[in-house]
Amino acid sequence: MDYLFLISAFILTTVLVPVTIPLLKRMKFGQSIRKEGPESHQVKTGTPTMGGLTYLIPVIILSLIALLFVDDTYKMLVMIIVTIGFGLIGFIDDYIIVVKKDNRGLSSKQKFLAQIVLSVIVYFIMTQAIPDIETALRIPGTDWTLPLGVLFVVWIVFWQVGFSNAVNLTDGLDGLATGLSIIAFSSFLAIAWVREETTLVIFLMILIGGLLGFLLYNKYPARLFMGDTGSLALGGIIATVSIVLNESLLLLLIGIMFVIETASVMMQVASFKLTGKRIFKMTPIHHHFELSGWNEWKIVIVFWTIGAVAGIIGVLLGVA
Repeated sequence: MDYLFLISAFILTTVLVPVTIPLLKRMKFGQSIRKEGPESHQVKTGTPTMGGLTYLIPVIILSLIALLFVDDTYKMLVMIIVTIGFGLIGFIDDYIIVVKKDNRGLSSKQKFLAQIVLSVIVYFIMTQAIPDIETALRIPGTDWTLPLGVLFVVWIVFWQVGFSNAVNLTDGLDGLATGLSIIAFSSFLAIAWVREETTLVIFLMILIGGLLGFLLYNKYPARLFMGDTGSLALGGIIATVSIVLNESLLLLLIGIMFVIETASVMMQVASFKLTGKRIFKMTPIHHHFELSGWNEWKIVIVFWTIGAVAGIIGVLLGVA
């Protein structure tokens, strides 16, 4: 039955995308490409964006249906709330940029505050409604844990906000963030399967099915971009899955490319402010490789491969 949810999500997304692309084009919901970005990206100007809706809508609908079949209803509700919440923040940001033609979108403070409020809500639901939630960090591959106590709320905020923005930063090449998300979610799916976390297994299968359907149109050359609507939601979801499985720190390995992309931006900013010099030609780091002569598809494949190897190691540690 789990596979039926995956197949259903895949079919719904593959049906929804071809309907959505011409609609977005007619409404002129096209991507604006930053002038300071790589020149090769200027040809992507006008490519429909906000495509995250095409897989988030099936995910939300099928997850609501799945509530009828799962025992841990609160875990499923948490995943639905995170999906809707972070997706809505991204949607508002995209709407301001694409529809209102204001490239500033939500201010960093507005986005940050909205993410914090959502994370705090998730914290209260988790700790009050999910009896087996752990408020300690498990050290991957060991029986050691680091108790957080009241600091658990700070951790949830940090983790969800951090990874929602990390996936957002990674979403800069055709299919890159989508493929890496599929790999990361598949890794956590394997861990959840072994642990018989049925609710998470069903949710992750729904999500992976939707992303696979979206990837058909998001891979190079992309016919549709996910936008902040999709990337912020995916980051919030993957952080939440790692927390519910009590494998937060394992996400640093399973989501290694998201971490590297984010770290490259932080290193670049720190270096420029302290020394006036840049470490990379451009960040996030996938742009550095573009400007070094790598074609887009090569970068995506290499990053996917690294993500897959890290995911396999992460699964081995997660089930140890």
